[in-house]
Amino acid sequence: MKIKAAIVKKPSDPFVIEEVDLDEPRDNEILVRIKGCGLCHTDLSGQHAYLPVKFPGVFGHEGAGVVEKVGKLVKKVMPGDHVAMSYISCGTCGPCIKGHPTHCDNFFPFNFFGTRPDGSTYMKQGSQTVYGSFFGQSSFATYAIASERNVVKVPKDVPVEMLGPLGCALQTGVGGVFYSLQVKPGSSIAIFGGTGSVGVSAIMAAVVSGATKIIVVSRSDEKMQNTKQFGATHLVNSGKCDPVEEIRKITGGGADYSLECTAIPEILSQAVDCLCMGGKCGLIGAAPMGVRASLDMQSILNGRTITGIVEGDAISDILLPVMIDLYKQGRMPFDKMIKYYPFEKINDAVADVEKGRTLKAILKFD
Repeated sequence: MKIKAAIVKKPSDPFVIEEVDLDEPRDNEILVRIKGCGLCHTDLSGQHAYLPVKFPGVFGHEGAGVVEKVGKLVKKVMPGDHVAMSYISCGTCGPCIKGHPTHCDNFFPFNFFGTRPDGSTYMKQGSQTVYGSFFGQSSFATYAIASERNVVKVPKDVPVEMLGPLGCALQTGVGGVFYSLQVKPGSSIAIFGGTGSVGVSAIMAAVVSGATKIIVVSRSDEKMQNTKQFGATHLVNSGKCDPVEEIRKITGGGADYSLECTAIPEILSQAVDCLCMGGKCGLIGAAPMGVRASLDMQSILNGRTITGIVEGDAISDILLPVMIDLYKQGRMPFDKMIKYYPFEKINDAVADVEKGRTLKAILKFD
């Protein structure tokens, strides 16, 4: 079938919307008509070839829409169902079997290599292969092919076009607080780089978890002020003070938890150093391969721990319905993060996200 897709022809090229031929879904696949797709920094990492992707390629991994067709082996959804999509995992490796699909041994080939797991592709322009399968979906397109492992059926009483970011940005921040750190009521948490969509998602999750000191660390006073509406209790401008000392003052000795969302090695060190004895730091920021950080070994010896977080350590089928219920209850107002852009304005959305003018951009499809 003929579809429209936002293609990146070669590394760092802008997105161009062109017609491509999309194969019919296989027996185990699902065809989704995209209604909305969030724009994430991971898409931009793909655009600039910071990930092991192939070109020409179609990115987009926060897609949501309506099921158009299902293969004969699909049981989870049917045509007409509303779905949000997330990362894909193999389901057969050790981590997947143990209930940790975000640690899938095959995460990179399944999500980044531009093909199905068997190496096949399903998009073309004439005789030219167009690589897709980004996070098992490539949702910067009017239609996407996905699988039962990365679609989540969602209720129809919430606008489906706004649910795509639940599958990545919100899942990462919320799951990081709920599952990775397991933030407790009455505790304190410092969120470094807490003014982006992942950080703001973590703020909302910390509120739901009952944290009483939710500290946002950034260099932008304006952006930090915006986080107050989501539940931030303290703001620390790291350009005007020593954030470690300031957090220790606020918490009376050190934060119980911290999240590092910037991927800057020096800030990871601060996120560990600001912890109390026995505190836990979650590393969410995704640095390029090979980047190393320097840590105070004595600090770690004193019971502090660091955990890496991918997709919030979440099973999407479990967490997404929880976030939707919290939204309906008014306890997770993620709609306040969103700014919509027509699909045709994807490069405008990219520019606004890169310059920090938009917290969470969603491309909207007619």
